[in-house]
Amino acid sequence: MFKTIENRIDTIFVHVSDLERSIKWYSELLGLQVREGNHIGPVYTLNMGDRRPGITLDNHIFEENYKFIPSNQPLFNLSASDINAAFAHVTKMGAEIVTEIIIHPDLEEFSFKDPDGNILMVCTCIS
Repeated sequence: MFKTIENRIDTIFVHVSDLERSIKWYSELLGLQVREGNHIGPVYTLNMGDRRPGITLDNHIFEENYKFIPSNQPLFNLSASDINAAFAHVTKMGAEIVTEIIIHPDLEEFSFKDPDGNILMVCTCIS
């Protein structure tokens, strides 16, 4: 069967109001180095590893009538091997916690906001 659209995700867009601030914040969150150069926009992609989708921060700098509206639901989840360590890291960064750690039969998760109010989630699968 011919597929016109591949069944993979190349990047996830996160819309932000201040690209420089978001680059620093997401890089700290994920333990990544900020690439050298001028980061005025409109986009900056965080490398999430080989054969994995990236996270592209987009400030819409060239869209004159763009109105930023933060996501009120988790945009995606990030994985953590230790949910308590991840929660401590996010809390230390000063992120607004949306949900404390919730334990389900097969995973543990919590949600928090990025500097623009977008909601993100961290999950740990329980085997």
